[in-house]
Amino acid sequence: MPSKPSRVVHAIALLGLLLGAAVHAQQPAAEPPLSPVAEQIRERVEQWRGAHSDADAAKAPGDAVADFYEQNRFAPAWTRPGDLDQLLAALRDVAGDGLDPEDYGLGELQRRRVVLDDPQATPQQRAQFDLLATDACLAALMHLYRGKVDPATLDTHWNFDPRQLDQAQGLKAVRDALAQGAVGPLFARARPQNPLYGQLRTALAKLREVAVQGGWPPLADGPTLKPGSRDPRVPALRQRLQLVGYPVGGSVDDLYDPALEAALKQFQREQYLAADGHLGKATLAALNVPVAARIEQLRANLERARWLLHQLQGEFVVVDIAGYQVAYYRDGKPVWRSRVQVGKPYRSTPVFKSKITYLTLNPTWTVPPTILKNDILPKVRKNPAYLAANRIRVLDGQGRALSPASVNWANPRGIVLRQDAGPGNSLGRLVIRFPNDYAVYLHDTPHQELFANEQRANSSGCIRVERPRELAELLLDDPRWNRAGIDRAIDTLKTQTVMLRQPVPLLLAYWTVDLREDGRVGFRPDVYQRDPPLLAALGRPRVSPWLPAATTQP
Repeated sequence: MPSKPSRVVHAIALLGLLLGAAVHAQQPAAEPPLSPVAEQIRERVEQWRGAHSDADAAKAPGDAVADFYEQNRFAPAWTRPGDLDQLLAALRDVAGDGLDPEDYGLGELQRRRVVLDDPQATPQQRAQFDLLATDACLAALMHLYRGKVDPATLDTHWNFDPRQLDQAQGLKAVRDALAQGAVGPLFARARPQNPLYGQLRTALAKLREVAVQGGWPPLADGPTLKPGSRDPRVPALRQRLQLVGYPVGGSVDDLYDPALEAALKQFQREQYLAADGHLGKATLAALNVPVAARIEQLRANLERARWLLHQLQGEFVVVDIAGYQVAYYRDGKPVWRSRVQVGKPYRSTPVFKSKITYLTLNPTWTVPPTILKNDILPKVRKNPAYLAANRIRVLDGQGRALSPASVNWANPRGIVLRQDAGPGNSLGRLVIRFPNDYAVYLHDTPHQELFANEQRANSSGCIRVERPRELAELLLDDPRWNRAGIDRAIDTLKTQTVMLRQPVPLLLAYWTVDLREDGRVGFRPDVYQRDPPLLAALGRPRVSPWLPAATTQP
């Protein structure tokens, strides 16, 4: 039997063993070492972080890629050929969105993909390829989701909210897609889900098919072609319209028959031309716009769709500036439309977002300084009776009436011109108001005859509405302010402010295409020349921040 001191020694030793085991159990298990490829990815990410460690690092183009790898212990993402095949197919397919697959290094990825199957490929080469593939994937998804171009760089008025994006959720979606072998469907979900976007893609694909077949034949100049006449240009006209889906009948000779006339009138309406069925200079010019130019027009509007389609939800009013119309939407569907007149090209109606808050019945009109200088003063100098004929009063800076005879009209100072309410008021009998910095609003107009024109850029920047009382009734949505109530209030000739019970969102947007119910696209005149700068920005090459300076070796 062991002695008492011996038993104490054994007990202490056992206690030491137990304590040591407990301490060991509390220590976390050591993480396995990184693979050689992951180690190379880690090194590249840390180099990138070091070069972008300033306050703007979160805004750097490669930040999402760095986050992606840091959250997954730098493990390579593109190790299965099937995932890579889906990515390459998806990158090729962004051409159908009007984007350039080479912005995402498609050719470089196709050239470098041999590293996946090459047993001699170094960890550095595999890491480089993986970083490029992830960068291409994330950049293309982002551009599909909210557009490649920042619209605020093209338009100082731009105040639309960008499509919301949670980067953490976005990176998780990519990881999940890779885990499930579903990279292709991820790209499909990134696109705007509004049906209009799919229609634009379909229209682009159809026009590209026409381009591959050689485009459409140019029509020769000549005298105005009218229905019932014969002309050697008729077969080319028939072919031109048939190429883009217009029903032109079965005739093949040079007679301008009723079927071709109906097709040409439809074309004219869709191009915002006078639908008279005559092949005159304006219609000939529209027909002879090259298919390549129409393809570019669709690309510009696909980008606008990526900016804006997420805004079209619930109840709102949209002014379609280039389309000269306004629409009221409920549950995302139009319940009312009307023609509008918008700003002249040199006084363009701005693109922005606001909320309609109130209406003014029988408004007065305070002449804006620009209109006073450029429009009214020349008329007053030419005809002193102009002010009285148009019921325009002259006020001083404190709103006190002045005699027009007391004003030096050669150099007037400190005056305000205000037109009285009434049928001849420049704002008509009703104004729909919303906060903005541009003194722009929707309003009635005495110039009703101009609504008959197909192209209606006639105003000084505000939006003249053809049927404003119908829109007012929808906005007020109050039994007390039905159409009869609105008419009675206007008939009193008293100026009155009516507040909306709930503000209604308003979007002033600019589209140079028009989608028809039959799927065909009408092309509008780019009245403010907004397409060229957008296309120039869309065409600027994107360079991956993860692409090394030398790319001659895979």
